[in-house]
Amino acid sequence: MTSLHAAEPAAEPRSASVLVHNDRGEYLLHLRDHRPDIRNPGTWSLPGGGREPHDTSLEAAARRKLREEAGLDLPALRAFAVEHVHDREGSPLPVQVFTARWNGDPDALEPTEGVMLRWFRPEVMPRLRLSHATLELVRRHAGRATAGGGSVLHIVGAHLYLENPAGEVLLGLRHPDSAFAGGEWHFPAGHCERESAVACLVREADEEAGLRISPEDAEFAHAVHLVDAAGGRPRMQLVFRVRRWQGEPVVREPDKCLSWRWWHPDALPERLVPYTRAAIEGIRAGRPYTESGWT
Repeated sequence: MTSLHAAEPAAEPRSASVLVHNDRGEYLLHLRDHRPDIRNPGTWSLPGGGREPHDTSLEAAARRKLREEAGLDLPALRAFAVEHVHDREGSPLPVQVFTARWNGDPDALEPTEGVMLRWFRPEVMPRLRLSHATLELVRRHAGRATAGGGSVLHIVGAHLYLENPAGEVLLGLRHPDSAFAGGEWHFPAGHCERESAVACLVREADEEAGLRISPEDAEFAHAVHLVDAAGGRPRMQLVFRVRRWQGEPVVREPDKCLSWRWWHPDALPERLVPYTRAAIEGIRAGRPYTESGWT
């Protein structure tokens, strides 16, 4: 996608692009080939392009470009804004921007155009080679998602609180290259997908640590409602205590977690995810709820 400039469209859009975002507040960018025969070579951009005669609508054009540039087929696109790009002669060209939510791994995609696809948070995008106006478009979308006056979808996380007979709590050391909390200790946890929080807890305990738990053994222990970064999505982190389980903790996702260790609550590691510490302190104090990062 070429450089964007906010403006009222002077004509019906004939091109479309897609702002793909995930539940972690990241946006999917496409690295264009570094070739002189294409527009904006070697830059990061949104997947998109012009409408072809066989496209039945701009949304159909956007879906086609997603497949061509990202190898991605998403079920739901939503119209977000009409922006202007400049064609090769410098004339403004209206573009319909759609949005879509996706939580997959870009490395698993097979794009047929461009070099690669990656997730980026808005705050790191100024370090990339991309249009300033594209950055502003992303910021505008992120701002709407977290604006106080509208409906905002909160991310829900499920976290496992285990104590061994010595009263020690199980924590995992996050891989330093992890997208979340690299090099810090954290509960076994994960984001809820199309499932209940307890179902997520059971799934993540097995996937991350090889622990088998029964849903009926999960007891709600604490909730942390937080905003962990400026412009970030609000998160509701639910912590469940489980007193019975099968298996010993093993590392089953080494790209996310390096090791599991039991820690006494009076001697927790210094590099501990802040809301994990808050949850442990709240459970020990008998408090069911903590807020963090709200102004």
